[in-house]
Amino acid sequence: MDVEKVTEVAPEVDDDGRVRTGTVWTATTHAITAVIGSGVLALPWSVAQMGWVLGPIALVGCAYITYFTACLLSDCYRSPDPVHGKRNYTYMDAVRSCLGPREVVVCGITQYTILCGAVVGYTITAATGIMSVVRSNCRHYKGHGADCSQEGTMYLVMFGVVEVVLSQLPSLEKVTFVSIVAAVMSFTYSFVALFLSAAKFASNHRADGTIFGSHIGGPGGVSAATRTWSFLQALGNIAFAYTYAMLLIEIQDTVKAPPSENVTMKRASLYGIGVTTAFYVSLGCVGYAAFGNAAPGNILTGFDEPFWLVDLANIAVVVHLVGAYQVYVQPVFACYEKKLRARYPDAAFFHRELALRLPGRRGALRFTMAKLVLRTAFVVATTVVSLMLPFFNAILGLLGAAAFFPLTVYFPVTMYITQAKVPRGSGKWVALQALNVGALVVSLLAAVGSVADIVQRLRHVTMFKTQL
Repeated sequence: MDVEKVTEVAPEVDDDGRVRTGTVWTATTHAITAVIGSGVLALPWSVAQMGWVLGPIALVGCAYITYFTACLLSDCYRSPDPVHGKRNYTYMDAVRSCLGPREVVVCGITQYTILCGAVVGYTITAATGIMSVVRSNCRHYKGHGADCSQEGTMYLVMFGVVEVVLSQLPSLEKVTFVSIVAAVMSFTYSFVALFLSAAKFASNHRADGTIFGSHIGGPGGVSAATRTWSFLQALGNIAFAYTYAMLLIEIQDTVKAPPSENVTMKRASLYGIGVTTAFYVSLGCVGYAAFGNAAPGNILTGFDEPFWLVDLANIAVVVHLVGAYQVYVQPVFACYEKKLRARYPDAAFFHRELALRLPGRRGALRFTMAKLVLRTAFVVATTVVSLMLPFFNAILGLLGAAAFFPLTVYFPVTMYITQAKVPRGSGKWVALQALNVGALVVSLLAAVGSVADIVQRLRHVTMFKTQL
């Protein structure tokens, strides 16, 4: 009787000594998870500001630009050759290799500003989610005519306290569970929002909304200034919903070869952005058809029943944002802590580790006084800013404006021009530079609209008093 020998195949080691197992499907999953976030909840409102013509065009247009520049960026994972060149492990590494140290400074400032702004937006959104849960329960049990107005200051502070505690834990970089939970939660509230919008649309027996969105003057109309600022702000919201470039290089670094990493990543970007766009257009248009020009800034706040499903979606938002906050803020912590430790090599404040034993945890929780004090101060500062600027849509619009031009368009386009040695003055060079200029104009207009909206809202709100 012959015995078949089973030979164990060793994993293939890449040129840098690492083993990568990622495929086009894992990269696609990461891409979808990276793109879909709380910004999706503002899409029906954004379409309402633009109308049935420009709204869908903006959604599809931003998607195409994101995909096109993602393809350019994927060629910069290796440099100077996109197939055989040296690997760049992060977005900033790619900028450093292709454009030099000066551009890295600009890229770093932009990235970390957006990360800090994102956690402010997440804090506001989480508090809105908690208030929505309390309000829907109130209306369900007391009747829809009951006074269920909510003040969110306490919820903002509660969210901040939770993040202060979580910020003292070790880096979440390698905790896969956090990413899985965030992905499940984001899909949960997104699909619930789409389902509720479709149900309301069906019950209306007609599609609400107008060709060009909210109208100026007359009954139910708005002023020309408000219409303009809202339109521009909606552009920023849609741009924010497609934020993807910051994470593309990191996702590509998980992909095995052959085929070459840039080929796999281009396919993953096509599939990921394609699925996301179909979902975004569906939710944006169905939500607008359901509510018309009265679409709320956060689509979930427009529903009270079935209260348990609305509660489920809002709880999913809060759980997602608890983890997402840490995912966004940990790179900020790592950046300034590394610089401070290097600058003060002998200071016990930055280097002496303290140990705290917690029940139910193996080993001790180790931290420095710098970590305890500075991380707490950072979370407190972002919470205070959230209390001062409790404007979900305006913050999203401003973040989208800040990220769209530099990170989604300018750096990928400029790196590609440099690495591919596109001749200056050629048709291709002119087209790519025109894309840069167009993206800059869109970002500036969206930023102006968001800032103007914030200024207008500050005239009618009380500081440190957040209401739904």
